[in-house]
Amino acid sequence: MEEAKGVVKHVLLAKFKEGTSDDEIDNLIKGYANLVNLIQPMKAFHWGKDVSIENLHQGFTHIFESTFESTEGVAEYVAHPVHVEYATKFLASLEKVLVFDYKPTTVAV
Repeated sequence: MEEAKGVVKHVLLAKFKEGTSDDEIDNLIKGYANLVNLIQPMKAFHWGKDVSIENLHQGFTHIFESTFESTEGVAEYVAHPVHVEYATKFLASLEKVLVFDYKPTTVAV
């Protein structure tokens, strides 16, 4: 198995608080997506809603994935004032959150 050189994926699983409107969620997602334009180390952003039929989501409803060139890039992103301000607002809207950073690894078969 070969770990990706440098690339780091930052994954956030979220469950929004009861009463958070669809418009509020849409605006929060747009704000999250816009971070890629404001914070240099953040190279890509994707998100989605749970569509699994396995019912193993443990209450999480949304997933957000950001791509960085390195663990140092993730650290710079986390400490960046724009992220800090956005995260304060975003996290306040969540009932449940899980964050996981990993380096993608390919498997040769």
